[in-house]
Amino acid sequence: MRFSAGQLRKGMKWWPPFLGAGIRVASFADDFREAVVELKLGRLNRNAVGTHFGGSLYAMTDPFFAIMLMHNLGDRYLVWDKSGSIEYVAPGRGVVHARFLLSEARLAEIRAQAEGGDKVLPEFQVEVRHKGDDSLVALVRKTLYVRLKPRHR
Repeated sequence: MRFSAGQLRKGMKWWPPFLGAGIRVASFADDFREAVVELKLGRLNRNAVGTHFGGSLYAMTDPFFAIMLMHNLGDRYLVWDKSGSIEYVAPGRGVVHARFLLSEARLAEIRAQAEGGDKVLPEFQVEVRHKGDDSLVALVRKTLYVRLKPRHR
C-alpha cells in the first residue's frame, strides 16, 4: 500500500523508534524527493555526557533514502538498505536536523544502471547539523540495494 508524503510524515510521528527517540519529520515533499528530519535533545535521548545519543542520531537518518527511492522508482524495483555508517564530528546539543535530497539526475542514473537486471548499490550521504548555527554534528553514509524485480528483468 502506498502512502502520500503527508500521510507518511504524520504516521512517522507515532512510529515507535521515532516516538521514543524524539525524532520528528518536519517536512516531506509530495514527490518524495526532499525530507527534513529534526531531533530535540531530551531526557530520553541523552547520552552519559548530556549530548545526543549516537543511536538516535543514526535512527533519524535511517529509513529516508530507501523510502524516497521506493516511491520514485516504483513497484518494478526492489529497494533495501544494504549498509550504513555514521561519523560523529561534534557533540550534538539542542535541536539537530538532517535534509535528504534526491535529484532526478540521480534517479535516472540508478534506473540506467539497474536496467540490465543487475543489482545496483547506490551510495548516499546526509549531514546532521545543529539547527541554530548549522554546524556539522555527524555525517551519515548509506548504501542501498536496488534491482529490478525478477518479473521485470
